[in-house]
Amino acid sequence: MPRPLKPSLVAVLALAAAAAGCSEEKPVYKPRGAPSAKADLPPVPNVPKKPIKDGDAYTVWGASYYLRSRVHQKEVKGKEITIVGYVVKTNLPDAPACAVHKAGKADPEGCSAPFPSFWIADSKDADLREAMQVKGWASNFAQIFDAIEHFDKEAKKDKPEPYTDTFWAVEIPNPLPMKGMKVKITGDYATTFTKGSLGAEADPIMGMLTFKKWEILEKVEETALLPGMKKK
Repeated sequence: MPRPLKPSLVAVLALAAAAAGCSEEKPVYKPRGAPSAKADLPPVPNVPKKPIKDGDAYTVWGASYYLRSRVHQKEVKGKEITIVGYVVKTNLPDAPACAVHKAGKADPEGCSAPFPSFWIADSKDADLREAMQVKGWASNFAQIFDAIEHFDKEAKKDKPEPYTDTFWAVEIPNPLPMKGMKVKITGDYATTFTKGSLGAEADPIMGMLTFKKWEILEKVEETALLPGMKKK
């Protein structure tokens, strides 16, 4: 068994350890100046501030921005709203020949035709990706065929009678939508169009407007026709 240390030796060792600890230098904080190098950052993008409203109506961008906003979505989604914009495209010139005929006659088997539609945007030359699709103003091209013939007969009257779509019971607009028109449209706004019989169509970015009524703010000289129809 090892012999225990004497008390005097223990005290000497303790003092030596204490002295060794006291002899260590504490780190001293030395402040440094700010770095002189400049960060090479890209310039802040110049994002244009687009208007939400045009008078008492929404702009196309304003309505679609609210539709995508968690804060404002409830103000427009599923609501009847009014939007001002320019017609930048219609699909009337693209109607398939098999669907262009008088109403009451069925399309031939295998004929695939979209719903009559037009698109509105905040400027006449806007990209179609910035445009909103408007549907619900005519159920098919046959209804438009009869509407055009009806409008021709009523054209000379002081108060021409409207033409009502026999399937959707909506008045087909007279004149028909044409590229270049500036219009103020009221309708139901949502991400989908569900009025058709072929299933829902969706656009979660720009939304889709189901037509109820409109006011033409700027006219165009041309009149809309379907393929194969001639002016009278």
